[in-house]
Amino acid sequence: MSANAQQDLQRRSLAAVWHPCTQMARAAVAPPLPIARGEGAWLFDMEGRRYFDANSSWWVNLFGHADAGINNAIKRQLDILPHVMLAGCTHAPAVELAEKLSRLTGGTLGHTFFASDGASAVEIALKMSFHSWRNLGLTNKREFVCLKHGYHGETIGALAVTDVAVFRDAYDPLLMRAHVVESPDSRLGPEQEARAVADLRRALTERRGHVAALIIEPLVQCAAGMAMHEPSYLRAVRQLCDEFDVHLIADEIAVGCGRSGTFFAFEQGECGWPDFITLSKGISGGTLPLSLVLTTEAVYQSFWSDDVALGFLHSHSYTGNALACAAANAVLDRFAHDQVLEQNIEQARLLAQAFAPLARDARVEHLRQRGMMLAFDVKLPGDRFAERFHLAARERELLIRPIGRTVYLMPPYLVDAATAHFLFDAVAATLNEVLSDAS
Repeated sequence: MSANAQQDLQRRSLAAVWHPCTQMARAAVAPPLPIARGEGAWLFDMEGRRYFDANSSWWVNLFGHADAGINNAIKRQLDILPHVMLAGCTHAPAVELAEKLSRLTGGTLGHTFFASDGASAVEIALKMSFHSWRNLGLTNKREFVCLKHGYHGETIGALAVTDVAVFRDAYDPLLMRAHVVESPDSRLGPEQEARAVADLRRALTERRGHVAALIIEPLVQCAAGMAMHEPSYLRAVRQLCDEFDVHLIADEIAVGCGRSGTFFAFEQGECGWPDFITLSKGISGGTLPLSLVLTTEAVYQSFWSDDVALGFLHSHSYTGNALACAAANAVLDRFAHDQVLEQNIEQARLLAQAFAPLARDARVEHLRQRGMMLAFDVKLPGDRFAERFHLAARERELLIRPIGRTVYLMPPYLVDAATAHFLFDAVAATLNEVLSDAS
């Protein structure tokens, strides 16, 4: 297509589409990139230029765009049953998906509740925790604890346990009060984990008998600038939640589905399982909206009653959509049969090897990695660093969106040695240009 066609779509998009996580006044200066198609790790604009999708389109695209296996699963399901309400009905894709997820937890998290997006899953887990304690007669347990700089979504309930000012502050008057405790962010030094554990103990002690649940992002707090911590922190919080009789919610919406090196990031704590796991993003391979809440038999049984009011009365029209479940089943089948986790270990090693020179770059700090997530912070980024980096990277066939001064990669699971070196070269060249312009 011509440049005129691409510019026309940009103009129409700015006039009609309100883009997410975007100040539209800035979008008028830096218009959205019109994408015509995707193939593997690459996206193509309307003029045929290509861009490596280094952030997997907001962390959803595990196996590349237009993956034949996932697409075929959706196509087959489309001709059989696109959707039926899950209230009073059921269907094989939903049942099979719930069974597969249960097996991945050894049956401990044997009950799956379906939703549409990550924030909805978080809201469900919060409501389910509170309602479960209420059904058990513990009506004072209605408070929540979250981590400093944690992110769990942008609906009203999810924002209440989110501590990222740019998302939260405008809506603060609408939100319930959560207890915010120290993050184990390893960038804050070797003693930070101990401080974080101590602060959590303080909060749970002060509010003993009132806290329903703690919610955390295991191993990586993504929207906090890819703040990473060690698995030992997971063991500590599991022990504290047990000690104070508090539910533990593991928000794996971003870090689940193999991103961390294991299918569930929480597995690396080697301390059993949380009481809830929320999943979304990669579970449907970047094709259709789907989220899930996995929970235990104990939580499930607390709702078991002939009294309708004691049931978990949460729903939306597309709960357990058959097409989305078919996509998710194809994703889990890929993990089961194609040694995805083993391959990811090698891909993570190639990324680490390619980006190792950044450890000697005086302009950056905190080069870090957890599985297929790699990040570093820029010391003196200058004004509008994320926007300038994003635009400059496009000129090098790279689609990437920094978080503040943090540059990160969450590529599709399609990295070989040549790809890893391409990514490093593109990132390094972009960094040189952007920092040169800022000086």
